[in-house]
Amino acid sequence: MTKETAEPIIRVKPKLETKTLVEPESQVVVHCTVRGMPFLASIRVWPSTFLVDLSSKHSSKLLHAENIVYVPQWQPIPQSGMARFTLIFSGLPKGCTHFNFVEIINEPGGWLLKDIKRNAQDVYHVEL
Repeated sequence: MTKETAEPIIRVKPKLETKTLVEPESQVVVHCTVRGMPFLASIRVWPSTFLVDLSSKHSSKLLHAENIVYVPQWQPIPQSGMARFTLIFSGLPKGCTHFNFVEIINEPGGWLLKDIKRNAQDVYHVEL
């Protein structure tokens, strides 16, 4: 007597189509130049620095700073009289065409650049 083993029947459902509803993550890079003056001998950045979309009021948060210190520390401006640093922000909304660069601080002297035109690369060079 021989036993036959029946092979299992495998049923596969047709492939379902899926759509991604989440926009891809993006970042905005801002290369900054600050020129020292008699009244400005050192600099720092506050975590409360944002890019604000002018049409939606969306605020992109500061994620990372290169070559500049965060408050409460101070960083001297080099003898050349010019400091350069880079700030990386979370992405702006897809429909954003213009934005403001705003440093919200509890003392005078916060940085403010108005009506920056957005470009396709989301990389900017600004003088503060």
